[in-house]
Amino acid sequence: MRDNGRVSVYRDDGIVLRTQKLGEADRIVTLLARRTGRVRAVAKGVRRTKSRFGARLEPFTHVDLLLYAGRSLDVITQAETLRPYGEPLAADYPRYTTGTAMLETAERFTPVEKEPALRQFLLLVGGLRALGEGTHDPRLVLDAYLLRSLAVAGYAPALDECAICGTRAPRPEPEPGGDPGPMAGPEPERMVGPGPMPGAGPTPGAGPMRGAGPMPRAGAEPGPGRDPAPARQTARAPGAFRTFAISAGGLICRSCRAPGAAMPSAQTIALMSALMSGDWPHADASERRHQVECSGLVAAYLQWHLEHSIRSLRHVEHA
Repeated sequence: MRDNGRVSVYRDDGIVLRTQKLGEADRIVTLLARRTGRVRAVAKGVRRTKSRFGARLEPFTHVDLLLYAGRSLDVITQAETLRPYGEPLAADYPRYTTGTAMLETAERFTPVEKEPALRQFLLLVGGLRALGEGTHDPRLVLDAYLLRSLAVAGYAPALDECAICGTRAPRPEPEPGGDPGPMAGPEPERMVGPGPMPGAGPTPGAGPMRGAGPMPRAGAEPGPGRDPAPARQTARAPGAFRTFAISAGGLICRSCRAPGAAMPSAQTIALMSALMSGDWPHADASERRHQVECSGLVAAYLQWHLEHSIRSLRHVEHA
């Protein structure tokens, strides 16, 4: 018996991630929708010169769609452009390659079709908006997007404690001329639209951001014949947290140091924390060498947890 109660037509808005040819005039469109998640749909006849909405279904475009639910692929019956994020990127190669890497990453973080991923969608919209405004270096915007996408997916790197034993990292001294206040401000809201940045806060269990005041006491030092302090004690050695182990999940202390771990500078770790929390004044004022080192760590950390390479990152590095 035919089920007449099933709704086969639905409406949603989303960002076009990529397209591929189908037949002589059709195209398969992959998009990240607000309510439906990642969707693959067929746009019939869009490659013809007289197509009504062919140009609206290009990558980077935020579109409002009316779709018909098919057996294997849905069918797009109507498309209206909400915001063409690709227009300001088309004439700027570094920003275009950065945006392409963001689209590919968004697709990798949504492996299951039609599984709602609202927070990933908001991150992508905010990242493309920040990239189009051009107020920050495109690689900084990309690194901030990648770190926050990892946090939303549950892979946030440990930046204020040992990823293995949980020992708290010491607060670094503020740099001369730097902002001693906490990493906060209106920028996180601007990067994702209304509301606070999903997954943009510090690592769970973290206190105020580094450089915001004197370091709290961590308890008495363990002496001869005494047991060490509780598991979440604070390391006092300044260089105890200069090791970043990708496989371990972030910073590790000296006692947990693993072979092959990287040893980034303290300024690079502070930059990663700034990008996670939305402290754009700190990020924009960082030195180029620390930005390059941060980008390398973020890219390696991302691809380790995705278990797949992001091909677009190779173009970003040479942009």
